[in-house]
Amino acid sequence: MNALLTRARRRVTLRTAGTISVLLLIMGGLVYGVMAGQQDAAARREARVAVERASITSPPPCLWLTEVEGDILRRSPGAPEALPWRAGIRGVERDGRTRVDRVELGGLEYLVHTERRGAVIRQAALDLRYQISERRRLLDTLIIAGIVSLLAAVLIGHLIARRAIAPLGEALARERRFTEDVSHELRTPLARLHTRAQLVSVRLRRGELPVEDVDRLVTGTRELGEVVDDLLLSDRLRHPVDLALLAQDLAEAESPRAESRGVTIEVHRDDGPAVVSGAAPALRRVLSALVDNALTHTAPGGRITITLASAADRVSLTVADDGAGLAPGDPARLFTRHVTESSGYGLGLALVKEVVDGHDGILTVAGAPGEGAAFTVTLPADDLGRTASVPARVAGG
Repeated sequence: MNALLTRARRRVTLRTAGTISVLLLIMGGLVYGVMAGQQDAAARREARVAVERASITSPPPCLWLTEVEGDILRRSPGAPEALPWRAGIRGVERDGRTRVDRVELGGLEYLVHTERRGAVIRQAALDLRYQISERRRLLDTLIIAGIVSLLAAVLIGHLIARRAIAPLGEALARERRFTEDVSHELRTPLARLHTRAQLVSVRLRRGELPVEDVDRLVTGTRELGEVVDDLLLSDRLRHPVDLALLAQDLAEAESPRAESRGVTIEVHRDDGPAVVSGAAPALRRVLSALVDNALTHTAPGGRITITLASAADRVSLTVADDGAGLAPGDPARLFTRHVTESSGYGLGLALVKEVVDGHDGILTVAGAPGEGAAFTVTLPADDLGRTASVPARVAGG
């Protein structure tokens, strides 16, 4: 996914920078073309006016005049040795037509205007070195501005690309996150169903098939469907949920797995109601993930205790085990979403934290090495939806 986003950002950056660069190049070309055209028009106008009106003894700056009358040649004082341009004079003598030429004489470039005025042929030669120098300065400025603009275009393109690609990255991240959630959340119910199916298979071979085993298998399939629905529809629909019932049902559902591992699961509660407002499938997943985590870290002969307690406006549920416990650095990273399974925790506790936060609850953990761990979920009580107290039951061997 990262490689895909990187390629997409690179393409958007290059295209954006390329588009901006082309626009700047066009603008620079237009500026240079307009300036060159204006300079050429001004030079032609100045040379023509000089031929028509200027005095040969005091011509305008950077311009020299020449007059040819018969065999007599007159030049402005201080005119360069390369002037006049005799080819222009001979052309006018031959056909009488006015000539305007751009020529290089003596290593300098001139705009030469040659015109017959009565019996006299007048020629004005305008030195273009300053115009050429201005054009070069403009061109250098445009080149520097183009390089700076190109760098700015790349930066702007990169920023635009990041902003444009961000929704795609978020969508891909959500897709990956949803896939992770589904795969993790379905793992425990499927394992539970597999264990129940194995028990049913064994008892069928023995000629024994208690109805309660079939009922538990049906219940497990229903709960699996609820998990899928909850993942697809989220937990926005809230109803009164009795955590004591959830705890007892889950303890019974996990009893086959607990027995196969030699672990006992017990449920304890006080006399108060344990009703909260929430989504029952989501809260069942919370309890299932905590019990599954306890089973993973509890050795044979161990005990898992689910304790419910009620206060004035809060209900707390604690899942405690006497297993391996927590290392000193574990509590700080237990609920990190991408802690891998090799670390002993995985995605389940991160999902538990998200569901608890979504129910305006608090999730805490306590434990020490070799002394087990206790996870406590505290949720706001639902006064209107409280049901009657249900006697606690014990599940597991």
